[in-house]
Amino acid sequence: MIDVRSMCAIGQRGQLGLNGHLPWEGNTDPVFVEDVTRFFAITMGHVLIAGPKTIASVPEFAFKDRTIDVIRSHEDPEEVLARYPGRRIYVGGGIAVWNIYAKYIQQWDITRLPYDGEADRWFDPAWLVGGDHRIVPT
Repeated sequence: MIDVRSMCAIGQRGQLGLNGHLPWEGNTDPVFVEDVTRFFAITMGHVLIAGPKTIASVPEFAFKDRTIDVIRSHEDPEEVLARYPGRRIYVGGGIAVWNIYAKYIQQWDITRLPYDGEADRWFDPAWLVGGDHRIVPT
C-alpha cells in the first residue's frame, strides 16, 4: 500500500487561499513561522507532489532534501502515485489537486491557524470522507 498524506494549514473558518496565495503569507508571528517550519521538517526525506503554482512557491532549499514532483491535471493520479513505491507521499494543495487526490490521502495533518480574515479559497471537509482517513490533531 502506498503511504499518501497531506499537510495543510487553514484559518479559523477553513480559509485556504486569497488571490493565489496563503491569506497569512508573510505573517511573521511565531505561530505562522512555526507552521511553515513544521511542514518542511515533516516532509523532509519524503515525496511532495503538487501543481505547478504550489511547487513554484517552494523555497530552493527544500529541493535538496525531498523529492518534489510537479503534477498536472491530465495525469492519472494512480500512475503518479505509482512512481514512488515504498515512499511516503505528501500531496500539496491547492483545491484542484485535492479534488483529484483526496480519495487517495490516508492521513490529513491539518493545522488551524489564528487567521480569521478574508479568503477566496476554502478547505472542503468532503475531502476527508473518502476512505480510511485519520485526522492528526496539531
